[in-house]
Amino acid sequence: MAPPAGRFSPWRNLAIFAGVVVILYSLVFFTSGGDATPKLGIDLQGGTRVTLTARTVDGRPPSRESLDQARQIIEQRVNGIGVNDAEVILDGTNLIITVPGANGDQARTLGQTAKLYFRTVISEEPAGPPVPVPGGQHPGTSAPKAPPALQQPPASSAESTPPAPPQPVAPQQVQVPPGDPTPSPVPPTPAATPTPTAPPIAPPSVGSAPADSADPQVAEQIRQARARLQSQDPAVQQPALAALNCAAPNPLRGNDDPNLPLVTCDQHHTAKYLLGPAFLSGEQVSTASSGPNQEGTGYEVRLRFKHQGEDVWAQYTASNVGKQAAFALDGEVVSAPVINGAIPPGQATSIVGSFTQAEAQNLANVLKYGSLPLSFQPSESETVSATLGLASLRAGLLAGVLGLAVVFVYCLFYYRALGVLTILSLALSGLIVYAVLVLLGRWIGFTLDLAGVAGFIVAIGITADSFVIFFERLKDEVRDGRTFRSAVPRAWVRARRTILSADAVSFLAAAVLYILAVGQVKGFAFTLGMSTLLDLVVVFLATHPLVAMASQSRLLSQPGLSGLGAAQRAGAEARSDLVTAGKGA
Repeated sequence: MAPPAGRFSPWRNLAIFAGVVVILYSLVFFTSGGDATPKLGIDLQGGTRVTLTARTVDGRPPSRESLDQARQIIEQRVNGIGVNDAEVILDGTNLIITVPGANGDQARTLGQTAKLYFRTVISEEPAGPPVPVPGGQHPGTSAPKAPPALQQPPASSAESTPPAPPQPVAPQQVQVPPGDPTPSPVPPTPAATPTPTAPPIAPPSVGSAPADSADPQVAEQIRQARARLQSQDPAVQQPALAALNCAAPNPLRGNDDPNLPLVTCDQHHTAKYLLGPAFLSGEQVSTASSGPNQEGTGYEVRLRFKHQGEDVWAQYTASNVGKQAAFALDGEVVSAPVINGAIPPGQATSIVGSFTQAEAQNLANVLKYGSLPLSFQPSESETVSATLGLASLRAGLLAGVLGLAVVFVYCLFYYRALGVLTILSLALSGLIVYAVLVLLGRWIGFTLDLAGVAGFIVAIGITADSFVIFFERLKDEVRDGRTFRSAVPRAWVRARRTILSADAVSFLAAAVLYILAVGQVKGFAFTLGMSTLLDLVVVFLATHPLVAMASQSRLLSQPGLSGLGAAQRAGAEARSDLVTAGKGA
């Protein structure tokens, strides 16, 4: 038995719906700068797609566990750098990074292995022929600038010690940030004191695959590169240093043995180095952060070591004053400062150089989130144009508009006033969906792509089905002899059960598809499930109240306008036939 119509207040439900819309659009326009546009995926706004191919030391295929770990670390780097809407997926033994928008340069650096080793500089020389470096600078063939310095914190102004002669400022240096506490200095150890030795550093890990699946070509390339660039024979080291071409790809990228010497270049390919074995590993880095250089221009990367690393670093800087220490990231020198004094334990060390803000932030994040278990070589890097996606979007929107137009014409012809309410309800549904899209893009980084647009188009049919169920149940009540006004509450009680059941099935199907699917199919499932939930909001808070208000209007309740005239006539004819049959009996 349906409840009396007087208990239902259409205005209350409409007021709740209006309040929801006001809250959503207040969040849209008055938060995060008021940008009222949804985030678009790579197929709609373009972007960059980078394919990373894993390489192991012995050429064996990498294990699934190491690939999953690498994917998780790269995702952490994406979040740390602030690259929104990036997607990192596994494709066999490759990792594919997709970044929409103008973050392509950052996407190309996300595959850094980030194996950091601290090595002693044995010798340094210019890289040779000019090689373009970032910023448009071209190194010449003249002698290199004086190496940067590793400095202690500036002395207090109250001290009477005369200032030291000015040191040349080089493009990169490592120093103690002025904001750090200054404990009592560690006295320099005499030069004769041997350099502290740390436990042997574990070499890069390799994949755990069967031996017969190893790639002999890759393994041989790495073996030859190590024999040439990591030889312990001085007769081999100097010719290798002289013949090193910094413009060529680094064959030992992320696969250098930390327990052997290393012949390598700096990251900008302006200098060549002969480095000693690593005395400290990047695994001893506790935290890393980036920010503006507090003593000059540019940006710096601050490092803090774990307890064991602090002791090794303090002893090394104390016993190697006047020598260079190289920070080698993935086999390339990031900075090679001269040690001017000891850095006591507990103080941060900063890498200061010609970093841009993005470069400093990227370096800090790859060090903070740890090294990848595998070394990766970018095998493909392409810029994806949005032209094809936008053309497909325009075609899809055109098809959607034409489909909606046909639905509107049919509803107006078949339901009349109720058809107008159908069009109005769909418009309200689109209004609330748009606001939710904008907010989800800000809060969880949701991006709208072509698959998501397809999900919305499918959801339009689900929303229209809810209206049809309600209206057809309403016609059944009118055929039974009830008026438009009295038929609405009874039809709603029966129709809402079917609407809830149908939407529940659609939402469960979307949820299962979202859990099992990958890539863009997830976007389709997400928008389909979200639209199904918003359909219930519109039907309960807008469509039902509007139909109830129409039933209370003398104008709209007229059979010729309401679209219920045929049902009323069919009901009257059925009742007349029953009366005639009863009289005949």
